[in-house]
Amino acid sequence: MSPPAPGPPAKTLADGSPKRLSLIRKVFLLLLFCFAQFLESFSISALYPAIPPLEASTGITQSQSAWILSAFHLTFASFLMISGRISDIYDPKNTLIAGVSSLGILSICAGFVNNKIAILVLRAIMGIAAAMSIPSSLNLLVHVFPEPLEQARAIGVFGGCGAAGNVLGLLIGAVLVQYISYHWVFWFAAIIAIPLALACMFAIPPEIAKSKHRADPHIAKWKSLDLIGTFTLTAAFILFIYAVTSGPADGWATAGVLTPLIISIFLIPGFFYWETIVPADKAAIPPRTWFYNNFVVLFTSALSPFLWWGSVFIVFTTLWQDVFHWTIISTAVHMLPVGVAAILASCTGSLSRRFSPKWIILTGYSMTAVANVLCAVGGGRPEDYWRYIFPAFVLGSAGASLTYAHTSIAIFQAAPASMAGTVGAIFNGALQLGSAIGIAALTAIQTSVEATHGGPQAYYGRAAAFWFLLGVAVIEILSLSYFYQRATDYEPQPTSDDRDVVKAPEEISNEIDEVKKDAATVKELKGLAV
Repeated sequence: MSPPAPGPPAKTLADGSPKRLSLIRKVFLLLLFCFAQFLESFSISALYPAIPPLEASTGITQSQSAWILSAFHLTFASFLMISGRISDIYDPKNTLIAGVSSLGILSICAGFVNNKIAILVLRAIMGIAAAMSIPSSLNLLVHVFPEPLEQARAIGVFGGCGAAGNVLGLLIGAVLVQYISYHWVFWFAAIIAIPLALACMFAIPPEIAKSKHRADPHIAKWKSLDLIGTFTLTAAFILFIYAVTSGPADGWATAGVLTPLIISIFLIPGFFYWETIVPADKAAIPPRTWFYNNFVVLFTSALSPFLWWGSVFIVFTTLWQDVFHWTIISTAVHMLPVGVAAILASCTGSLSRRFSPKWIILTGYSMTAVANVLCAVGGGRPEDYWRYIFPAFVLGSAGASLTYAHTSIAIFQAAPASMAGTVGAIFNGALQLGSAIGIAALTAIQTSVEATHGGPQAYYGRAAAFWFLLGVAVIEILSLSYFYQRATDYEPQPTSDDRDVVKAPEEISNEIDEVKKDAATVKELKGLAV
């Protein structure tokens, strides 16, 4: 029997019919997007080995040096939403090129800087540049791979490159610092970023990059950005993440922590109220977004993967270097199972078309739960590595990667393709938010336990941190088991014009009022006719 004639690309995945690309070109474009993801992770993890020589070179204190990493995290998480909105409204290709090229240029400049204020400012701006590249990469990826199975595989691989960047960044950074100089950590990032921006400029087809998220072509694009909403949310994120990052070191009761924390708590509900006022086609996050199938539970699921990876990174790098006195290269080599397991697990995207994402994500959380138990009961001695930590790294990283990959696949399938940049920003914002809050809580728990049980040289505080992570995994398992609705797994993906796929309560209320008015009018006309 001959196969059916190919129809247009599924309505489920894109608003319009994109030009079909060859498989080789698709793979090459995916490689470019993956390098953008790798570059963002590398820009964070590769700086860990460079901090001691940076302190000596710039005269920055140990407490101030934490902001070499935190400044990047802060601006990256805070500017995700506005960059995602820009990639939806404007051209995501140019947004990606601007982000990657800016990151490369700033990295070149950072390699020549020996002033602490300048390096902190550059790191903060680099975070903004990285924030421009990730939502736009995901926006383009969704349109390059409109078919569900291909899209699932591509998103999975894209996520695995982030985990690979974390581990390889630590290893490459250690080698560069030990054998050349810390300046090359920045220049190595530039060596990747500049050619990547040039390749994106020539390789990404212009028809793939065209924005379809415009309700009225006669309205200026900037008017659809929802500047008040995006800047309110950006300010809330900056203040909140600054507070939770500073809290463990400065003290939660200090004015410098409490003030931004309280302001951010008021700004967040203010943002959501504002979104109910502006027209849906101009809102940064239209209220109906939260009513897409399983969107809220998937957002909640995205809070944990980066928390697990970040916690393992912080706990064991400090333990192995400060307590076991391992070299930074030895530490990086012992971390390799984390990256390898994450990359292998990220290649399971096709499973989402055979099994419900619910079961795959639950499997991932179960694996991280087992890994947390292994890390909690063992790991305080160097000889515990192969018995407890190695299997924990394999299980936990594979589980976190499964959770990351299949949560991202499911959340992109739940929302219109025209919102891909915004959805990518929401998803990555959840990753960063969960990591920031969780690591702040974990650090507070570890510090309080160490104060009464042997200090930083003992393992009790670190074990308590992993019991905390086990509790987080159990809560996620229970939440996903109860709230995730499998009945909607393979429903067609909504389009930007599907007003009746999901409706916010106020939309439903307005429609009911209109129906009542129409009924009253008909009744009056009948009375006049009689």
